[in-house]
Amino acid sequence: MNDHLLIRPDGRAQLVLRRRLPHPAEKVWRAVTEPEHLRQWFPDELTIDGDRVHYGSGPAGRVLELDPPRLFAHTWGDDELRWEIRPDGDGSLLTLTHVFGDRFGAASFAAGWHTCTAALAALLDERPLPAPGDMARLHEDYMAILGMVPGELAGATVRLERQLTRTAADVWRVLGGDRARAGSPPPAPFGIAGTPAGPVTRAEPGKLLEYETGGGAVRWELGEGTGHGTRLVLTCPGDAATLAACRARAERLAADLLADQ
Repeated sequence: MNDHLLIRPDGRAQLVLRRRLPHPAEKVWRAVTEPEHLRQWFPDELTIDGDRVHYGSGPAGRVLELDPPRLFAHTWGDDELRWEIRPDGDGSLLTLTHVFGDRFGAASFAAGWHTCTAALAALLDERPLPAPGDMARLHEDYMAILGMVPGELAGATVRLERQLTRTAADVWRVLGGDRARAGSPPPAPFGIAGTPAGPVTRAEPGKLLEYETGGGAVRWELGEGTGHGTRLVLTCPGDAATLAACRARAERLAADLLADQ
């Protein structure tokens, strides 16, 4: 496995997964382009019709490149997918490149494609298709594999955006959000090391908690994310040390969510 992520000059993310398959290129090509094979491992129905790609849901995509049995590139919504197959000894090397705008969702995309390509390999081997594994743990593994370190410091403000693996309701519960009361200190799990916690100024269950500090407001927001989990956006006044503390807090929360399953 050789999976990696890069950010392109246009700001879009590019995820690359490579898999060696012990099958000739022509057989792999059929598995990645013919509907009767695709429906067994691809996450949606897909049919190539001239220069269009039709899916089971959503608008049609465009064929960007088609060079059997070597290359198939197409759009899927605003994303681009590129399937490259080249002979490799007695088998083939399949390279999937996924280009997308939501870079914070990269680990979710990678976990999904890892699962899909495992099913593709089983199909080619004529083995039973594997059951999906622990997608939450796989997501967290890919956070490390892809080197995703969330958070940035802009002036005197930390902003951290991170995909989580559970619903907003679950995250709110693990954080103790139901104990939040306006005018009182926030529940301890909302604290950031080194940042004094003042009174809660706003609390919307499952969505938002904000409290004052000496230098401004700390704000926890839970919104729609990529995959089945919620997206955390944490903002906090501070410096590089605060950024490190916010990162540590977000990773601890991710670990707590895994343990809470």
